[in-house]
Amino acid sequence: MSNEKKDVSLLKKSKAVKEIPYAQIQVGDTETFIRKVTNQDVLDFAYLTEDVNPIHIDDDFAKGTRFKERIAHGMLTASYISTLLGTILPGKNALYLSQNCKFVAPVRIGDTIKVVGEVINKRDDKKIITVQTNIYNQKDQLVVEGTAVVMKNERR
Repeated sequence: MSNEKKDVSLLKKSKAVKEIPYAQIQVGDTETFIRKVTNQDVLDFAYLTEDVNPIHIDDDFAKGTRFKERIAHGMLTASYISTLLGTILPGKNALYLSQNCKFVAPVRIGDTIKVVGEVINKRDDKKIITVQTNIYNQKDQLVVEGTAVVMKNERR
């Protein structure tokens, strides 16, 4: 796909981003985002970030590791938390303030991950939301555990 077609495709997707007004967000609200992690995702991430650690891109190297195969970058996996926060909960006009992550298990190429966000706190004076952000693989095994803090920057 050409870069121009990708740009148009992304712009169309951005117009469909969900927006939940801050007042409607409640502690306990939960949303999910599901994605299959592909070889191309891993290679694109390595290219964009220049993280070319061979555990991610070299099959022969990876065979000699404890994982016995290539694994996805931890930060690639964690980046899908941004997808959840920026497009689903709280969605449009969410500004990332912080994220903590604990990488519990590897994500393998071909795994289908489920990013789960649950609102655990709200600070009304600044419209700040704390979200528990956990990621599970297709076996429902926890692979990333964390919390995010976002500010809802609603337009006037």
